[in-house]
Amino acid sequence: MLAMAGKGCVCIASDNRYGQQLHTISTDFPKIFKITNKIYLGLSGLATDIQTVLAKIRFRMNMYELREGREMSPKVFKTVVSNLLYEKRFGPFFIEPVIAALNDDGTTFLCGMDCLGASESPKDYVTAGTASTEMHGCAEALWQEDLAPEELFECVSQALLSGCDRNAASGWGATVTLIEGNKITTRKLKARMD
Repeated sequence: MLAMAGKGCVCIASDNRYGQQLHTISTDFPKIFKITNKIYLGLSGLATDIQTVLAKIRFRMNMYELREGREMSPKVFKTVVSNLLYEKRFGPFFIEPVIAALNDDGTTFLCGMDCLGASESPKDYVTAGTASTEMHGCAEALWQEDLAPEELFECVSQALLSGCDRNAASGWGATVTLIEGNKITTRKLKARMD
């Protein structure tokens, strides 16, 4: 999982592999989920925990919208996810959430968390999952400030594919979602299939 910020846009990407240790079970497992038009959540980790946490988050989102009469801001959403994970700190969900969002004023918002809900909100990029250290090195070398949307897409794609190529427990293609102020673009990438 990789999320990166550009100039008025954010991009979130993940590989498509679902496996049990080094045994590949599926090559089209979704890990990126639309929360609102400007908030996307990436969940890497144990597949059953991804499904459980996603259901709990959607429930809390719906309750918030019913009570407040508005959508959550990215900062509030980060707090909701963090609290959900911290509630289960003695028997944690085995996931690493990544949030990529745009604020109402057009500024970017990125957040990464560990399985206990401890969060970080850098201005450049966030990595998570089995290939996070490999992607971190690639993203650090490729990222520049104020990337345009297509440059950001290319940067994220190259960093993700390079990181996955260096990790045996990830890969089998990728899904990249680019979030701009008024447009969302999702693309599938082909990668090594071995």
